[in-house]
Amino acid sequence: MQQSLSNILSVFFAAVILISFSQCKNKKGDAGNPNTKPKGLKAQGYIVNPQEFDEDIDASGSLLANEEVDVHPEINGRITSILFKEGTFVKKGQTLVILYDNDIIATIKKLEAQKALQEKLAQRQKDLLTIGGVSQQDYDATETQIASLSADIEYQQAQLRKTKIVAPFDGKIGIRQVSVGAIISPTSIIASLQQLDPLKIDFSVPDRYAKALSIGKTVQYKSDGDTNRLNGKIIAVEPAADAATRTIKVRAIVPNPSSKLTAGTFAHVHINNERINNALLIPTQSVIPTSRDKKVAVVKNGKILMTTVQLGARTVDKVLVTDGLAIGDTIVTTGMMQVKPDLEVQITKLIN
Repeated sequence: MQQSLSNILSVFFAAVILISFSQCKNKKGDAGNPNTKPKGLKAQGYIVNPQEFDEDIDASGSLLANEEVDVHPEINGRITSILFKEGTFVKKGQTLVILYDNDIIATIKKLEAQKALQEKLAQRQKDLLTIGGVSQQDYDATETQIASLSADIEYQQAQLRKTKIVAPFDGKIGIRQVSVGAIISPTSIIASLQQLDPLKIDFSVPDRYAKALSIGKTVQYKSDGDTNRLNGKIIAVEPAADAATRTIKVRAIVPNPSSKLTAGTFAHVHINNERINNALLIPTQSVIPTSRDKKVAVVKNGKILMTTVQLGARTVDKVLVTDGLAIGDTIVTTGMMQVKPDLEVQITKLIN
C-alpha cells in the first residue's frame, strides 16, 4: 500500500511539473510573438497653435585679425639689428630687422665704377664714330655693356632693399623668433604681425537663411565673458553653401579701437531677421531624430501617426516647424521612447 501511495504521489508531482512547464512555455511564446498587440500609452500632449515668432539667426563664430602675416626675410643673410619691441604696435613701412649688407654695397660700388668707365669709353667712341675712327659695332658693344651694368646695379640695389625687413601694414607684432647674429633664410619666421583694428568674424548659418544675408547688414556679437553686445557689418558671403553641412560661410567686420577684443577667440553672433505672425512652434522634446529626418508623434483617432517635419529656428525650449504639421494638430510630448506607429495613446494632460 505504501508503494501504491508513493506511485500516486510521483504521478501527481510529475503532472504538476508538466503543467507548470507548459504554462511557462506559453508565456514565453506570447512574449516573443510579433503579432502581440502593444499596450496603450498614457502621455502628455501639445496642441499646435499659430503664434508670433521672431526668426532671428544665432550662430557661433571666431574673431580673426583683419590682416595677419608671418614676417619672413626675402633673402639669406645675417641679422645685424632688430629694431622692434615684442608685443608693440608698428607702422606700415617701419624697419623691423636689418641684415648684413656690406657685401652688396661693395658690389654696387664696383658696378658703378665699371659703368662710369664704359660711359667715358662710349663718349670717346661716339666722337670717333663721326670721323670713322671706330666701327659702329664697337660703339654698339659698349652701349650694350653699359645697359648690362645698369641692370646689374638695379638688381643689387633691389637686394640691398631686401636687407631691410619692414612692416607690410599697421599692426601689433608678436614674439620674435630670432636673435641678432642669426643666419636666416626665406623660410625663417621673424615674428607674427596682426592688424587688430578692425577685426573680422567668420561664422556659418544654415542655407535656409541665404536671403537674409546681405552685404552691409548689421550683426550683433559678444565674446565669451562679455555680456555687452557690439555691432558689426557683413562684408562678404560665400556664393555657395557647403554641401556637407548645408551652411553658408559669412564674414563680418567689427571695430576694435581699444583692442579689448582678442583675435582667435569665440564669438556669439546674432542677426535680426523677419517676424513670422503664424509660426508653428512645438516643444523641443517632442522631436524624434532619425538617421534621415526628424519626426513627431501626432495623435489621430486615438493612435500614433509618425509624421516627418521640417524644422527652422529654435528658442530655449521650442523649435519652429516649417512643414509637416497643421494648426490644431495634437502631438505627444512625453514617453517618446515608447511611441510607435498605430500605438493607442491617451492624452492625460495638455501642456502650453
